[in-house]
Amino acid sequence: MCMNREPFATGEFYHIYNRGVDKRAIFLDDDDRDRFLQSMVVFNMQEAVGSIYEHINDVKLGRQKDVTALVDIVCYCLNPNHYHFVLRERAESGISEFMRRIGGYTKYFNIKHHRSGTLFQSRYQSKYISSNEYLLHLSAYVNLNWRVHQLGSSTSKSSWGEYMGANGGEICSKEIILKQFKNNTEYREFAESSLKDILEHKERSREFAKLMLE
Repeated sequence: MCMNREPFATGEFYHIYNRGVDKRAIFLDDDDRDRFLQSMVVFNMQEAVGSIYEHINDVKLGRQKDVTALVDIVCYCLNPNHYHFVLRERAESGISEFMRRIGGYTKYFNIKHHRSGTLFQSRYQSKYISSNEYLLHLSAYVNLNWRVHQLGSSTSKSSWGEYMGANGGEICSKEIILKQFKNNTEYREFAESSLKDILEHKERSREFAKLMLE
């Protein structure tokens, strides 16, 4: 089910995604990706937030303590010209407010890279995640999305490292997914298998489309 308008439902999960206008790059370097990640942390609170610069020294790319979050960030992937989130709405209108706030990234990007105008293709897109099975497979797709597009880890950032127990800040509420597996290794095996099925299905669909045109 594709949704381009609210309302979102509190407690439900959604796939949120967008890409650059004319498929242009929205992250040109690590600083851009880090700035976007910092926005995801700083602005994920129900309390009023001023400028990101008021909080930037307190952010170590980890979920903030003692705040009431707008959303649970289940997983994410930032690719050069698009991003994916899996979010659970925690507060009424939480997803809408969270996405509105991080939209300020456009101003940062335009100032830094000496440009003006729209950065993203349109308003973000959303799909309702209707079952736990869908949620699990989508987590694999988003965590490993850089592999779907055959991108290197140097040009993309995702929550895959978080799920695999890598050191560093924790942005995601990954326990929503990982509590359904014995350990990280079992989830890794599931995600690798799920990704393989997704890519095979994608290839079959491409081949079918070619046959229809011949």
